[in-house]
Amino acid sequence: MESSRISLRPFKLSDVEDFMSWAGDDRVTRYLRWNTITSREEAFKYLKEVAIPHPWRRSICLDDQSIGYISVKPESGDDRCRAHIGYALGWEYWGQGIVTVALKMALSIVFKEFPDLVRVQALVEVENKGSQRVLEKVGFLKEGLVRKYGFNKGEVRDMFIYGFLSTDPIPD
Repeated sequence: MESSRISLRPFKLSDVEDFMSWAGDDRVTRYLRWNTITSREEAFKYLKEVAIPHPWRRSICLDDQSIGYISVKPESGDDRCRAHIGYALGWEYWGQGIVTVALKMALSIVFKEFPDLVRVQALVEVENKGSQRVLEKVGFLKEGLVRKYGFNKGEVRDMFIYGFLSTDPIPD
């Protein structure tokens, strides 16, 4: 995949059809804390009330078409030194290196936009091998297993925690 075709931008309400195409797919939302989007109205509401007002949620775009998202949520107060990162991508784009490129872009931006940020961390379900590989390719370190940590789709699940520091190099 040519990296010049990949970009990150804020969501727009006009993304509703593209958003539905991937957020309405159970394969994509399997490891996400939010449920599969099932209607245009639900998609529109999610964009308007969640994605657009979020402090740093960006659409992963291929030729400016929304095919996924990256979300960085900084903590506040004394914990403002760290942020959580999450992402998803339409299944037809899996395995093409798109999320790897998008994560590298996001990291290079968020450490500048949030000057107090020192650490970005991701929690990944143990079964989600694809996401673990992506994080490792980008330079995140697997720091440990947190047992019965994340509630998702009716279950409390084991999670790996991955960390990336502002001093870590972003691989080419």
